[in-house]
Amino acid sequence: MHNTCHRVGHGPHAVVVLHGWFGDAHAFAPMEAALDGGAFSYVFMDNRGYGGMRGAQGNYSMDEVARDALALADALGFATFSVVGHSMGGMALERLALLAPLRLRKLVAVAPVPSCGVALDGAARQLFLDASGKVQARRAIINRSTGERLPAAWLDWKAKYSWESADQAAFAAYFLAWSGTDFSEDIKAAHVELPLLALVGEHDPRFDAALMRRTYLAWYPQARLEVLGNAGHYPMNETPLALVASIETFLLQ
Repeated sequence: MHNTCHRVGHGPHAVVVLHGWFGDAHAFAPMEAALDGGAFSYVFMDNRGYGGMRGAQGNYSMDEVARDALALADALGFATFSVVGHSMGGMALERLALLAPLRLRKLVAVAPVPSCGVALDGAARQLFLDASGKVQARRAIINRSTGERLPAAWLDWKAKYSWESADQAAFAAYFLAWSGTDFSEDIKAAHVELPLLALVGEHDPRFDAALMRRTYLAWYPQARLEVLGNAGHYPMNETPLALVASIETFLLQ
């Protein structure tokens, strides 16, 4: 059985969407009404341990997410497809680019974790570790990653959404995976020639333009960067129409 998913559109250009640490297949709901379903078939996949895949066993690695995405594309009959990956989904997107580069059309990495992982200092690391068992730790991370500028009620909602959408054990394991995995040397050696768009929010303090220039833009010959105004780490919530416009303009080029 392949991973559960949520589909929007039935157009000829298939797009598999990989969610982030605080998401699931429905985390992109605010932008769905703006998607061009005539041109694209968007498939939003649940990682193991998230959404419809809660309770699903696995090793909760980036390689597993990538292989599950490939299996889902096979099950849906997508010979070729593009990939959108948010946050840790951006790292899984890179893994997928190594596994099946000839099947991929374009890559869109949204506020992505690069394939080198992310080094966190003691206090920050402890906060992220605490997030698996403390909803207030999740809220604090969401607040920081969006520039400490969004309404309190939304922060409460986002933290609760995450809490209710993922198994705690899977959530904890995915943090260790996306923060500690490093296959950047494989990416550099592969010289992946796929067109890639790195999208970051202007208020994202960690996954910012400088990080993208050191990683994605340095490692992918056809990569380019776009900074989304008035967004932090969750542009699908903060600026959904601008995010759709950027994604679809790139995919249609």
